[in-house]
Amino acid sequence: MERFLQLHLLTAYPPANLNRDDLGRPKTAIFGGQPRLRISSQSLKRAWRTSEVFESAFAGHVGIRTKRMGRKVFDDLTARGVEPGDAVLWAWQVAGRFGKTKTSESNLKKAVKNLGEADLDALLEIEQLAHFGPEELAAIDRLVESLAERGEGPNDEELELLRKKPGAVDIALFGRMLAASPVHNQEAAAQVAHAISVNAVQVEDDYFTAVDDLNPGVEDVGAGHVGDLEFGAGVFYLYLCIDRRLLVENLGGDGELAARAIRALTEAAATVAPRGKQASFASRARASYVLAEKGDVQPRSLAVAFLDPVRGNPMLARAIDALRKTKEKLDSVYGEALPECELDAVEGTGSLAGLLDFVAE
Repeated sequence: MERFLQLHLLTAYPPANLNRDDLGRPKTAIFGGQPRLRISSQSLKRAWRTSEVFESAFAGHVGIRTKRMGRKVFDDLTARGVEPGDAVLWAWQVAGRFGKTKTSESNLKKAVKNLGEADLDALLEIEQLAHFGPEELAAIDRLVESLAERGEGPNDEELELLRKKPGAVDIALFGRMLAASPVHNQEAAAQVAHAISVNAVQVEDDYFTAVDDLNPGVEDVGAGHVGDLEFGAGVFYLYLCIDRRLLVENLGGDGELAARAIRALTEAAATVAPRGKQASFASRARASYVLAEKGDVQPRSLAVAFLDPVRGNPMLARAIDALRKTKEKLDSVYGEALPECELDAVEGTGSLAGLLDFVAE
């Protein structure tokens, strides 16, 4: 089995604001001395792991990332008839196994005396998002049921809820970091670059107004609302590298599940767009070009193909040509020639089905 699978994608997005910064502007980067639009890897991975592609492919093999598991445990316990004072303490103990809780035990016990006035979310949340695998979620459910049946708190052995191989495809692909228990961290098998536009881009402003439907416009002819929204458009290059050996290891040696994970990730990368401002721009798009490579040599991005921005039309064809020529020259000077498969919607060659078979075989 070739260890590394590398994916190179070119996707053209019309006016969009797929991934915003703290000011609401599309994220950007300077590359080759020119401003580019950028979509963060975090935004892309979130869109993929919550997509219908993953949901349909991995029922029972996808995790949950949350700070609020303690509150869920509390609600499940009280729904089974456990007294709120006991439930909040037991839920706090469970939450603390997955991260540092925001409330100390002494403060929690003080709050229990006036639980009706307490902010349960603040009492039970952990400080950082934790990624829970399906086996861990099942263990929590079993513990909740046991505690409710016997009416007494958990012991240390029952609180050993973390698993070193939690069996979630999204954790196996994208990893997890648990500050409270580093031994249960998992190294990501998939490395995802930030997508950047191959063309230089200036973020633009959309000044818009909204009409008040009940304003007859006799005296007040102005808009009911005035606002502005920033956006940009471009052809984005995205690079992914999947360590197939590590993925199988992360999934406990399940090669069949690893192959399904690679298929689903490739399909999602080619077909699923981030959800940012989709209601405003309907900027959904599919990759116009995908190049997949497999091999054991050291992986490398082909972003250098776009160090000089692509200019002129046809932009997509020029971007594909730049990508292909850069790959050929790198292969030539380093003496590398990897098995590859292409999907080219500009020329109408290749197919998604053929690409998925190639990456997963």
